[in-house]
Amino acid sequence: MLVEHLGVPHISTGALLRDAANQGTELGLKAKGIINKGDLVPDDIMLGIVEERLGQDDVANGFILDGYPRNVAQAKSLDEMLERLGQPVEEAIHIDVDEDVIIERIANRAKLEGRSDDTEETVRNRLRVYAEQTAPVADYYEEAGLLTRVWGHGTIDEILQRILSVLDISIQPD
Repeated sequence: MLVEHLGVPHISTGALLRDAANQGTELGLKAKGIINKGDLVPDDIMLGIVEERLGQDDVANGFILDGYPRNVAQAKSLDEMLERLGQPVEEAIHIDVDEDVIIERIANRAKLEGRSDDTEETVRNRLRVYAEQTAPVADYYEEAGLLTRVWGHGTIDEILQRILSVLDISIQPD
């Protein structure tokens, strides 16, 4: 829905990794083993995947980067790469959601999409890794004056409206 309103591509690092795994590439097979344990793919591999994707023409007017960066080292590398590409970070949005709601949502996603990497054990491990490694990324962008926190409870439309408000975009009624 956000992609529709902004007219820019959604770049999900999880989807990029799953595509590589499904294609059976060397990188994809390495990533699949790591993902299935709920661990993070090493920084250098992720940066390479992201940089390759950001080199495509459809990102010229911007993009939504989802699932990256996941640690402060990745955030710093991403900032350097984006500066080099002439597309610096304009806004970082952190969607705050309670842990029990996250587990419920991902369990539902696993059922709907048949995702084998969304077991409760894997999700709990991801949440542990998030607390240790990813949560400090919010602090990094907050210190840079680029982070806005958005409450992630409610309907999808309510959450979308909160995000669009941060971006100074209003939804026009149908």
